Amino acid sequence: MGVNAEVNAKPEARVIAVAGLGLIGGSLARRLADRGRRVIAWNHRPAPYDLARAAGIECVDDVTDLARAVPDVLVLCTPLKAMPDVLAKLAPVLDRRTVLTDVGSVKGQVRDEVKAAGLNDLYVGAHPMAGNEFSGYAASDPSLYDDALWAITFDERTAFDRLLVVADMICEGVGDRFIAIDDDTHDHAAALISHMPHVVSTALANELTETPGRNIAQALAAGCWRDMTRVALTDPDRTRAMVEEDAANVAMLLHHMSERLDSMATLLESGDETAMARIREFFAVARPYREYKARERGGAAHETVTVRIDGGDETVWRGQLLESAKRGEHVTHMTDRGHAVAEVRTALV
Repeated sequence: MGVNAEVNAKPEARVIAVAGLGLIGGSLARRLADRGRRVIAWNHRPAPYDLARAAGIECVDDVTDLARAVPDVLVLCTPLKAMPDVLAKLAPVLDRRTVLTDVGSVKGQVRDEVKAAGLNDLYVGAHPMAGNEFSGYAASDPSLYDDALWAITFDERTAFDRLLVVADMICEGVGDRFIAIDDDTHDHAAALISHMPHVVSTALANELTETPGRNIAQALAAGCWRDMTRVALTDPDRTRAMVEEDAANVAMLLHHMSERLDSMATLLESGDETAMARIREFFAVARPYREYKARERGGAAHETVTVRIDGGDETVWRGQLLESAKRGEHVTHMTDRGHAVAEVRTALV
């Protein structure tokens, strides 16, 4: 019932339109259909349609048909470079009752495109932390979203009711959890845990490729190398586009990482007692992260908490959700418009 919900009702996302049936969009559409939501999809080529229809997904010939169906949510799952054209086609026909969202890994640039199309008042950003090194509908898999965290993003104009619709799609429709943060916070964090590591992983693969003894090195490669270079196996054009879309944040983090590595190289070359002490400090800094991962591997139970959200107060709810995310709380269910159930999942102490 989307933003047509009665004043005191919790908005829902029963009908969901998906624009783009690649790995992420196709997996999302299949997941939602499997869990009983009505899903309408469009793809720039009809190649996946037979398989999608067999999975219970309604397919349409034109992206504007998605808007004309007046879904509760329309999810943009197209590459960012295709978004201006898609948004230009949607803008004249998109009903204001529909919430516009996306699955892009960079939120600031997506919002800029949405603003340029005059659709920012309808938009709530979203980014599922799900994916792998494959691409296309043939690689799609509903289980890609198993226990996935989503980031929902907002700006100063985001309507709380629209955020609730996206939250319903994620928690009840997909069966996942979310944090809600502003665009800038998301893009910096995504650069740190995804975009910058893709560059580092690729640099490692490049180092091996350009080493004269690469065949010997590859013969010796085992778990460490596999884990450090997995994302370097991703389609390089896809990785390049992702990194370029968040260029400023990635560049800043690469400079910072370069300083860390340069400092370590200098300490190793020095070898004096002071250097040895600083090397020990280097390897000790990540203790809270190692302890957090140890608890996670040990299957530690997640504390369940209630998050209060004053959705009726435009000056308060954004800060409440951001602070909840900073405490490591992941929302699993919206009890009503003012309360959420969350699990403490990512608290480094």
